[in-house]
Amino acid sequence: MASMTQGIDHRLLAEGLRFPEGPCIGSDGSIWWVEIEGGCLCHLANRKVVRHTIGGRPNGAAMALDGDIWIADQGLNAIRHFRVNDGSAKTILDRVDGQRLGMPNDLTFSPDGELLFTCSNDARTSPVGYVCALSLDSGKARIIADGLYFPNGIALSPDCRRLYVAETFRQRIMVAERTNDDWSDFVPFAMVGGPIGPDGLAVCDDGAIFVALYGQGCVMKLSAQGERLETIVVPDEKPTNLALDPTGTLGLVVTLAGTGTLLAIARPESPASLPPGFVQ
Repeated sequence: MASMTQGIDHRLLAEGLRFPEGPCIGSDGSIWWVEIEGGCLCHLANRKVVRHTIGGRPNGAAMALDGDIWIADQGLNAIRHFRVNDGSAKTILDRVDGQRLGMPNDLTFSPDGELLFTCSNDARTSPVGYVCALSLDSGKARIIADGLYFPNGIALSPDCRRLYVAETFRQRIMVAERTNDDWSDFVPFAMVGGPIGPDGLAVCDDGAIFVALYGQGCVMKLSAQGERLETIVVPDEKPTNLALDPTGTLGLVVTLAGTGTLLAIARPESPASLPPGFVQ
């Protein structure tokens, strides 16, 4: 039976942020995120926010094992790569099937050498959103799913055989299975309700899933079977995305757009451990 958690044990990590999104945490505990309205990639250093102005409207971020950051930019309609050692950002991909990308939203790495990302395509009233896979070896991209209403957060199961996508404007989580070296069609996994719908996702090492419910002021925890386990009330109606700290220090880190803050919620869960090469 699902439970409601209020009065959470939390810690304010950063404030004064301009629509924060896409938190990602390295194996060393380094925390990075993007500011959509600020056109920045940010990280914490000595408890202070360090901003790297990269332009565009960066919406999602994922950290590779080498520490570099990959970015889904909905303003430039591009997948971008940020080199941590010199602070440079460049566009890696801006087209698929000959067409400009439709507002890339969130992204994650697959252990078989692909970057998986959602393109919301601002699909609020018609199903024109889609999901892509970019080969990091060849640089070629392909659409692996379409016909979605604002595909948003994306994450892999611990065994990397299931791919979850938040379909925001149908207020549900979708799932695809890895079969014959490709992905099956997406099917409904869990309904999470509105008034808006699910945003970012974070998967635990036991397969449970945290979902940021934008507009509801809470984070929901689902079992690996899609059952509601817990609802965690947060001090902001607009949680956008979240990440689990692999060091076990901060617990669940959540970006909150309404108050422009980065929050750490004390939790015992650990993030799913992906195969060597990538972190989520």
